[in-house]
Amino acid sequence: MLDPYKLEIFECVVEDGSFSAAAERLMMSQSGVSQHIRDLENTLGTKLFERSRRGTTATESGRLLHDYAVRILDLVSEAENAITDVTHLKEGQVHVAATPGISIYVLSEIIQAFRTRYPLLVVSLETHITPVIVQDILARRADVGLVEGELLLDLHHGLCAQELEAIPQYVIVGRRHDFWNRDDVAIGELDGRTFIMRQPASQSRIWLDRLLAQHGVTPRINAEFDNLESIKRTVAAGIGLAILPRYAMRDEEAYGTLRAIPVQGVTLQRTVKLVWDGRRHFAPVTRSLLEHLSHHYPDISEVIGS
Repeated sequence: MLDPYKLEIFECVVEDGSFSAAAERLMMSQSGVSQHIRDLENTLGTKLFERSRRGTTATESGRLLHDYAVRILDLVSEAENAITDVTHLKEGQVHVAATPGISIYVLSEIIQAFRTRYPLLVVSLETHITPVIVQDILARRADVGLVEGELLLDLHHGLCAQELEAIPQYVIVGRRHDFWNRDDVAIGELDGRTFIMRQPASQSRIWLDRLLAQHGVTPRINAEFDNLESIKRTVAAGIGLAILPRYAMRDEEAYGTLRAIPVQGVTLQRTVKLVWDGRRHFAPVTRSLLEHLSHHYPDISEVIGS
């Protein structure tokens, strides 16, 4: 009898074109992947792959099995989603990856509400920059991701994205800054100003560098941090300004330590996106979390079909 687990490994080898790539995606050893494929070949009495310097290609029997494997795994996932009642599950886990702002200031409360509703289910939340999140999703280390970074879907086979919400960005200053009492600022006024920024590899930094350059603004970078809390504290201390989403500084605005100022005539906004591997069906626990998230981001309903 065909083992669905072995079929899943087989499907990964076909899609990735090599045993090593499939092993990396599945977090297995290459020898482990090879053993599962040998077991399948022994069960079926036929060779499923041809290996060459160019990579691994499916034989005619392998291509035929792949057609069946896709349908079989689709049916297994469909059955799980149709029958599973997550309310009565005694255990279950979903892995979520998110960019720093969303992870810290948006998802924490939403996930806590989900855990209150499903106390036996575990939501593992990892915070990364967008490129790492994309790789984690395609390598099956994360089930879904929420990012503000720009994506080039054509470069990532299987990756899907759904735009959820446009997030305005503001000039953020502390009480000592000379912009503190301003209702807005012109983009040209930022030229030569001291900035506190994210690290160069982050999509937020790449986006901001490009936007400032388009408007002839040359920032004077005082510090670079990989987390928003450090940026906010530095700005609140009177050292420069930053460009951040307003949701990241709700508490500071309430306490009067930071102020968000719009930029005249320039659209400063990023877009929150849900990202996932379109080659996989959502597991029941993942689908339940997405249904919960859809109350905050209604466009997720288009992704899960509810």
